[in-house]
Amino acid sequence: MAGGDIENRGGGAKRNSNSFNDSSGGSYISSSTYMIDDTEPQWTSWLVPVFLVANVAVFVVVMYVNNCPKHKLVGKCVARFLGRFSFEPLRENPLFGPSSSTLKKLGALEWTKVVINHQGWRLITCIWLHAGVIHLLANMLSLIFIGIRLEQQFGFVRIGILYLVSGFGGSVLSSLFIRNNISVGASGALFGLLGAMLSELITNWTIYTNKASALLTLVVIIVINLAIGILPHVDNFTHIGGFLTGFLLGFILLPRPQLGWLEHGNIQVRTGLKSKYKPHQYVLWVASIVLLVVGLAIALVVLFREEDGNEYCTWCHYLSCVPTSRWDCNQNN
Repeated sequence: MAGGDIENRGGGAKRNSNSFNDSSGGSYISSSTYMIDDTEPQWTSWLVPVFLVANVAVFVVVMYVNNCPKHKLVGKCVARFLGRFSFEPLRENPLFGPSSSTLKKLGALEWTKVVINHQGWRLITCIWLHAGVIHLLANMLSLIFIGIRLEQQFGFVRIGILYLVSGFGGSVLSSLFIRNNISVGASGALFGLLGAMLSELITNWTIYTNKASALLTLVVIIVINLAIGILPHVDNFTHIGGFLTGFLLGFILLPRPQLGWLEHGNIQVRTGLKSKYKPHQYVLWVASIVLLVVGLAIALVVLFREEDGNEYCTWCHYLSCVPTSRWDCNQNN
């Protein structure tokens, strides 16, 4: 996992400063440099820690319900000293977690149940489930490093919306293309935060120093994480769906006022500026709203008409798994 800050505050002047698909990703952290007005408030991050606690609590509940010793022979469960919280055999779940049947029971994403059984709520519940301890740790560490700093910069309302809607968008795209496996994990939401970082950089381009370096670093991290998704048993459609949703939401939720437009409480101090935001920010804001609403609407219509996304895009399955001499992708689709 890469280290570094998502962004550093500067003064008024420029300063350098996730049987189941594991829809977890790799490292999500980037280092960038901002030029920010001193008057911009610093929010206290509390929602991201709440999300973290909620994910851990749900995993504990899942393991309690799973109760491996009850349905496995003596000695088959891993870490049997944990009692009903012990893990499934590693040959069934190498991530130290519950069985796929337990995940299905508690809300994992599965096309048949979502579309045929009309259980659309699984598009949301799957975001809070994890396939195992390794899966959970990878996602929660990423959430801490990305989410806390973003919440400090933009507040809990915007980051909360960004996290949840991106997770939903990832679930929708996954359901369109994957029918034979289940999927769980917060990776769609996390990739949404990553996508929002990119669009935030673009829409607030003028407040950056070292623009090319910041953009290159972020793009490299995004490419690496998406490339990990072409491995088997990783649901890259969730990653891509979450990323695209977050990318559009970043233009909608994360534009910053242009430099010189200062706010002190309810008193606006204008320095010859006629608009709080630059023209390109308004254009991107409108275009992103249209694309996001239309895109999600079309995807949901296609999904609940029981149509297979692979019929519309015959090559898209390669985005989630590329077959090689070492593995077969047929079990992933």
